[in-house]
Amino acid sequence: MNKHVFTILITFSVILSLAGTGCSKKAPKYPEDHARFQRVVQAIKALETAYVNQDASGFQELLLPLENLDLLEAHVREDFATFSSIRLDLTIDRMVIDGDRISAFVSWQGNWERTPQGPSAQASGHGILLWSGNQVILLRRIEGDLPFGMTHRLNFPS
Repeated sequence: MNKHVFTILITFSVILSLAGTGCSKKAPKYPEDHARFQRVVQAIKALETAYVNQDASGFQELLLPLENLDLLEAHVREDFATFSSIRLDLTIDRMVIDGDRISAFVSWQGNWERTPQGPSAQASGHGILLWSGNQVILLRRIEGDLPFGMTHRLNFPS
């Protein structure tokens, strides 16, 4: 009987020690890069949230003050004036960080409504959000088919 109890105790101890080490979480190999990656993800989510909530100042806070982004900002403001409801889902497909330059390849799908009772239009596409920064991540350029400026792109049924 003592031999049987001893075997069970040893087996139980081994299982507990393996379970404790097998479930441990590994720390990122490069914590600064991981933290920067997380800041970029947060910036993309903040951009999506500001657009969906039609928050012009929140959207503008994420942009570098560059002339090439003035048109983007104007198109976004037109979307806010045109649509009563915007639903958007941005998905990060891939991200490339090269020094100060960050390229986030995204796919998206959305739904835009002019009036709550009226027809809505759906669209989807792919594009690149080009960011800059280390501690503070700001949008410096966009490329491709992105959802901003739908006022000029969507055709609503009459």
